[in-house]
Amino acid sequence: MLTTTIERHVATLTLARPDVRNAFNDELIAALTAAIGDVGAREDVRCVVIAGEGKAFCAGADLNWMRRMADYTREENLADAGKLAEMLRALYACPKPTIARVQGDAYAGGTGLVAACDIAVSSDTAGYCLSEVKLGLIPATISPYVVRAMGARAAHRYFLTAERFDAAEALRIGFVHAVVPADALDGKVAELANALVNAGPEAVKACKRLVQDVAGRAIDAALIRATVEGIADIRASAEGKEGVQSFLNKRAPAWLPER
Repeated sequence: MLTTTIERHVATLTLARPDVRNAFNDELIAALTAAIGDVGAREDVRCVVIAGEGKAFCAGADLNWMRRMADYTREENLADAGKLAEMLRALYACPKPTIARVQGDAYAGGTGLVAACDIAVSSDTAGYCLSEVKLGLIPATISPYVVRAMGARAAHRYFLTAERFDAAEALRIGFVHAVVPADALDGKVAELANALVNAGPEAVKACKRLVQDVAGRAIDAALIRATVEGIADIRASAEGKEGVQSFLNKRAPAWLPER
């Protein structure tokens, strides 16, 4: 259902339900939530990759799960949707930087998984679709992440029409950061993961929070004060001092992993 591997400070969480196109059910959501919490807390992990096994990255909701949901009361739906929301929030707020390795189609909730990651790399054959309105539903739980990733203007179109769009369009609207041929996908993910692993781990963690805190906020006195305090704190930290000293002395910083 979900496999976890850790190598060279990179944890890879792989959705392993290829027979159902890695669709979500309550068990997979619970496993992902737990795994994200585990690798996010590990000192030997500096980057997390979310991947899928088989032809699809994630096709959204599992059909059997949807059949059960069809008879849920509103209270049961609240509890059920809350678990998916908790998983996406855990991924978005993971203290380690995250990369979506999108080797195949990402539909509905699968697009939320892509959007909740910090960086998304797509195969040029992957397709995307916010398909909920075709079923009389809305992409509510994933919307905070998808709208941030593609922007409100694109979300208006793709939420409302449920059109399928390809990787080139995903790149054009900013939903993914890079599109590469399938045989170059692992190389591109490794390149980005290597950059994250070799940066100051506390600085990377702070940068992730910085983007989340600053995005969309008014540039007012409170925000300016927060950014001033942020740079002062990191400069005074052990890692900040080590980084500056290593640069001035033309040596490698102490946080670089052993080769």
